[in-house]
Amino acid sequence: MPALRLRTDSEALATHFDAIRTRLEVPTEFAPAALELATARAAAGLAGSDTPRDYVERRDVEFLSIDPEGSRDLDQALRIERNGSGFRFFYAIADVAAWVEPGDAIDSEARRRGTTVYCPDMRIPLHPLDLSEGAASLLADEDRPALLWEISLDQRGEISDIAVARSLVRNRRAMSYTAVQQQLDAGTTDESLRLIEEVGRLRRDLETARGGVSLILPEQQVEHVDDHFELRYEPTLAVEDHNAQLSLCCGIAAASLMIGAGFGLLRTLPPADAESLDQLRRHALALGVAWPDGMSYATWVRTLDATTPQGAALMHQCAQTLRGAGYAAFDGDLPAEHRHEAIAADYAHVTAPLRRLADRFANECVLAAAAHGRPPAWVIEALPLLAPIMAETGRRANAVDHASVDVMEAAVLSGRVGDVFEAVVTSTRHGVATVQLLDPAVIAAVHDATLTAGTDVRVRLVNADFDGPTVTFATQR
Repeated sequence: MPALRLRTDSEALATHFDAIRTRLEVPTEFAPAALELATARAAAGLAGSDTPRDYVERRDVEFLSIDPEGSRDLDQALRIERNGSGFRFFYAIADVAAWVEPGDAIDSEARRRGTTVYCPDMRIPLHPLDLSEGAASLLADEDRPALLWEISLDQRGEISDIAVARSLVRNRRAMSYTAVQQQLDAGTTDESLRLIEEVGRLRRDLETARGGVSLILPEQQVEHVDDHFELRYEPTLAVEDHNAQLSLCCGIAAASLMIGAGFGLLRTLPPADAESLDQLRRHALALGVAWPDGMSYATWVRTLDATTPQGAALMHQCAQTLRGAGYAAFDGDLPAEHRHEAIAADYAHVTAPLRRLADRFANECVLAAAAHGRPPAWVIEALPLLAPIMAETGRRANAVDHASVDVMEAAVLSGRVGDVFEAVVTSTRHGVATVQLLDPAVIAAVHDATLTAGTDVRVRLVNADFDGPTVTFATQR
């Protein structure tokens, strides 16, 4: 499931987010041994690695990276060139294994954390900052070890050839999404950025043709305005989708290599179930967004306008239909459940090793597959352990997301106790109804066994308390 994008700079909410991290036992401090080792490794550079590796010299490639403003944990850098009627797509991914040895203190800490956790007020990284925002990050104008993909695409954007090897690279330009989008909109950019846009659109068209749908969620913000809080959605930029499609292209290529070799780690997702889709339809109805009969889920999602509060809220609700995501490790027969149904393809997580534990191991499988060999023993031994590690740490990250949303919604509603809101009942269970408020686009629970799904209702806000947090509505008769 895609991660929620939550942000607030309100100091009034900071203590509540701290309480969430404490309650959910989010590891905010690194073990001293991990910090010391990361500092030493970063200072020593590749020469200090316990496992010498051969890197192909590719600092000649004019890479650039595109990330949120101010990012320093840069997992990827890319370049696209025309290649006859098609394209040559270079994708450099930070080689975290150059800095982390199996079983060392950094590895143990990463297995404890599983993933970077994003809170509205801060980020809790997977690796110590000396690596994740320093020596291992593909920062501009720095030589870095990387896994370099060279993917040939035809004129439609379909993958025609794949090569991947450890390489030394240099990121020439670290750009923000906003800066790139501004240049694209103004027509003032160079061909390298225009090709990212062109190929991103081709890959999106292929996804549409497959029946896939990949969500890039709008950022949900709570701002302290005068004496109250306001909920706003920051729409995604087109270049974010182009960049995501290129990352997905690499993940699809990785899955292809691993499946061909008979070992690896795939990212899986079952299709959305009927109950979730029915509930999503009721949310759309509540917010006045049409979902015509006969239109598929994937097609409908692409009609949503994330620049509106209604469309943005529904995009977040769409994420809730993507339940059951997991990892499938294999060494031999391909697991029966091996596809990612939202992408409508076999797929692997390989493009974010600074932020996701599983990617480091999947990348080793990819390198072995590309070389027609076997992964190192430490990778094979870890493969069956990764799915439960990622499931448990993923649940913790999701719990942080949900608890943070609860706090932010309590903040938005805190000054409106006693107000009556128009809403639609989206589901009922055990005497509790879930309702979608029309404005603000908040989902709430109402204890009323008489309510039925799909009906309009007026609800009164009884309580909105940050502690807990607790938001209580009652049916307005």
